[in-house]
Amino acid sequence: MGELAVIVGVGRGLSASLARLLAREGYDLVLAARNAEKLAGLAAETGAEAVACDAADAASVGALFAGLAQTPSVVVYNPSWRLRGPVAELDPDAVHKALQITAYGGFLVGQQAARAMLARGAGTILFTGASAGEKGFPLSAPFAMGKFALRGLAQSMARELHPKGIHVAWINIDGGIRQEGREPPGEAPDAMLDPDAIAAEYLHLIRQHRSAWSNEIALRPWVERF
Repeated sequence: MGELAVIVGVGRGLSASLARLLAREGYDLVLAARNAEKLAGLAAETGAEAVACDAADAASVGALFAGLAQTPSVVVYNPSWRLRGPVAELDPDAVHKALQITAYGGFLVGQQAARAMLARGAGTILFTGASAGEKGFPLSAPFAMGKFALRGLAQSMARELHPKGIHVAWINIDGGIRQEGREPPGEAPDAMLDPDAIAAEYLHLIRQHRSAWSNEIALRPWVERF
């Protein structure tokens, strides 16, 4: 049995690339999403276990971790819910859902990961952020609130858990991610981030020596303004 990596909020972009890379690196995988059936192909490809999990529900997240065969070495939190619109017109219930998924779910997963890893004093917890966690954009208040909260969670956990041997980092994905059906324009092929390139940086974080841990990094296309 190899080391275990748990990826929560798996889709067809970044998290799929990360699952493939970690599988090639010898990790056992648990892939979690609201709809586990959509993960069947990726699970078969990577030898992973696919688990249905509502990241914003404490009982569902608790069941996910209780069902793990071993303590995870790596836990990655990817879910977010983007809601756009003028602040004066946003539906409060929809905003609540966005915050539950983007931020509160990060706490639930981070808490369970920390509990599991503290017992052995080792592990890596990674939170997928965005530039919205550094600056709020017009018509995107719920996304900014969620990503700012997720970043604050990661900062707090890093300061608490780094001295206990658990590496926590927040990754600012500053730009759109290329995936099937979402390709950059032909005249600007590097205008979007390559999910395989992002996954390689996640692996770099996982392998960082503890004498030089990063708690935040920003990844952006070289043509992106910032």
